[in-house]
Amino acid sequence: MPLTPSRDVFITCAVTGSGSTQDRSPHVPRSPKEIAASAIDAAKAGAAIVHCHVRDPETGTPSRKLELYREVTDLIRAADVDVVLNLTAGMGGDMVFGGVEAPLPLQDSSDMVGATERVAHVAECLPEICTLDCGTMNFAEADYVMTNTPGMLRAMGQMMTDLGVKPEIEAFDTGHLWFAKELVKEGILDDPALVQLCMGVPWGAPNDLNTFMAMVNNVPDNWTFSAFSLGRNQMDYVAASVLAGGHIRVGLEDNLWLGKGELATNAQLVERAVEIATGMGSRIMGPDAVREKLGLVKRAPRG
Repeated sequence: MPLTPSRDVFITCAVTGSGSTQDRSPHVPRSPKEIAASAIDAAKAGAAIVHCHVRDPETGTPSRKLELYREVTDLIRAADVDVVLNLTAGMGGDMVFGGVEAPLPLQDSSDMVGATERVAHVAECLPEICTLDCGTMNFAEADYVMTNTPGMLRAMGQMMTDLGVKPEIEAFDTGHLWFAKELVKEGILDDPALVQLCMGVPWGAPNDLNTFMAMVNNVPDNWTFSAFSLGRNQMDYVAASVLAGGHIRVGLEDNLWLGKGELATNAQLVERAVEIATGMGSRIMGPDAVREKLGLVKRAPRG
């Protein structure tokens, strides 16, 4: 197939994530002030979108507390730099089994809640975008399953659409794209949709170009997609996504390193992505251009 590189690309910075990275780098932000400050620095470096989780300020462990999301949202919206706000809605579907011989009861680290609670912070903060993990998947941990049933996804997707928040479909494998197209067909999600192709996350789509292009080829032509991979492959997928006609995601959620032995900041990862994309002849889109392209609704800071 001929190459159709993206000439205008936007960069998403995934600021902190919910993985156990909080003690592996001093640059992984924990408190709402740290998360907002890192997001703002990423925006100044060229990110049009910031994708945010929240963490317990003391321990750095992932959290779903509304007050933490509210503080992060308010700080970013009050900043002197414009950026599109993207909040995760991936929390609340964590099922950790007891082990191979006694899977029940679930371990205390499980976090399973209903659809309304899973999107409560989205309803509270009304970001322009929020994520929708479009399938159930085994992660690297032995007994952990990221759980997103078709019924749960239909309910959450409808709530997001009704709130006027654009779902970003997180596709960890081709079946997730298959179901996402079904959600659009059913009228739960608007057409055209927004997709994030998540590569190399154990045990989803493996990190190779053949699988990546299979994912790309399953995205409808009128949809918008971006892509990322983990660790040392993060910058490779900046180039791969641009070459395939997509957009870019980088950030400390997916990769802690700028180079061998050199821990990165979010701003540095965005700067490197800007260098790669502009070196390939692409122009970096700003937040207003992204809003126009994706039909996003910007909310003003609270007075």
